[in-house]
Amino acid sequence: MGLIKAAFSAIGTTLADQWKEYIYCDTMDQNTLMKKGEVRVTAGSNTKRTDNIITNGSKIAVNEGQFMMIVENGKIVDYTAEPGAFTYDTGTEPSLFDGGFQGLKESFKKVGKRFAYGGSAENDQRVYFVNIKEIMNNKVGVGDVPFRDSEFNFSMKIQGFGTYSYKITDPLMFYTNVCANVKDSFMKTSIDDQLRSEVQNALQPALGRIALKKIAYDQLPLFTKEIAQEVNNELSVEWNQLRGISIVSVAFSSIKPDEESAAKINEMQEARVYTNTQMLGARMGAATATAMNTAAANPNGATNAFMGMGMMNMMGTGQMAGQFVQPGQGAGIPQMPEYPGQAAPQQAAAPQQAGWTCECGNVNNGKFCSNCGKPMPQPQAPAEWTCECGNVNTGNFCSNCGKPKA
Repeated sequence: MGLIKAAFSAIGTTLADQWKEYIYCDTMDQNTLMKKGEVRVTAGSNTKRTDNIITNGSKIAVNEGQFMMIVENGKIVDYTAEPGAFTYDTGTEPSLFDGGFQGLKESFKKVGKRFAYGGSAENDQRVYFVNIKEIMNNKVGVGDVPFRDSEFNFSMKIQGFGTYSYKITDPLMFYTNVCANVKDSFMKTSIDDQLRSEVQNALQPALGRIALKKIAYDQLPLFTKEIAQEVNNELSVEWNQLRGISIVSVAFSSIKPDEESAAKINEMQEARVYTNTQMLGARMGAATATAMNTAAANPNGATNAFMGMGMMNMMGTGQMAGQFVQPGQGAGIPQMPEYPGQAAPQQAAAPQQAGWTCECGNVNNGKFCSNCGKPMPQPQAPAEWTCECGNVNTGNFCSNCGKPKA
């Protein structure tokens, strides 16, 4: 038995006197993952029919975003991932229209049925339609997940919430292992809690691998594709291979560190001020301006406040702030003066020896004349004289009584 592509115009016109059905499924919403096909008997045909038996020559309509499969006695016997109209023919081999889906024929070898008996009463035959559109807006929470931040280079715990979307990428495995032989339809709510729990468990190792790419925690909302790929890698066996489901995207609405990590980040951000001269200078300048505004607004103590600020400037605070914000200055902090109010000590310049003129007229700096070799004249000690009061002096006035030299 197999499927043959057909035109919709054939329904209700050709072979109207035979037992025929028109099997279809309305568009499925986001909450419906699989639904059993509805049977409509064509006009003018025999209305007697047996439930779960597909009559030879029946038409099956497949809409966009749907995957149709024929199941006989619990085993998949044919399928199509291509939209359109198809005729059911018991005299042909299974058609297996994969519509570009990867791996469906391999999955059919594992779970399908190669041969069928035809549409007879001893067989149970059903048509199921699987929703292959992206199933979006599935809530997920992130609670205290360890994450090593590349900006601050320490492990923190991040919290937040977001949504993820998934898609049924292997309907054969999904039917076989998740929702085989449902009576009417299989709803998303039946597996929501299980999928959410598994995604949350997969986020921890997935975010750990994202951290190795040197991504800061507050940039995680920008890397939704990378996170989805890592979650898929983590869920490969349970979701992709077993259930035929794949994660499409993971989007975070809010990501923040826990209280302890947030406090640590604030400390590190504060510490940056004291290791960056530009930031430190700007902070000191802003603090000075704030102090001036506060002092000016205080009518009782404005004078004293400005006097205190003047003393701060004398102690070098203003000069230090100016040094910090000089363009082109290195990252190191300038050396502070040893005592408040004193400038940093300057290295003493080497003393210059005074020149002298020799008797020959040559000007020299050494102890001997470079022209004639005569030694530099030695200064003569001033002559001493004795005042009437008996005091010995060398100046023009007596250092004892003040009388001038005679």
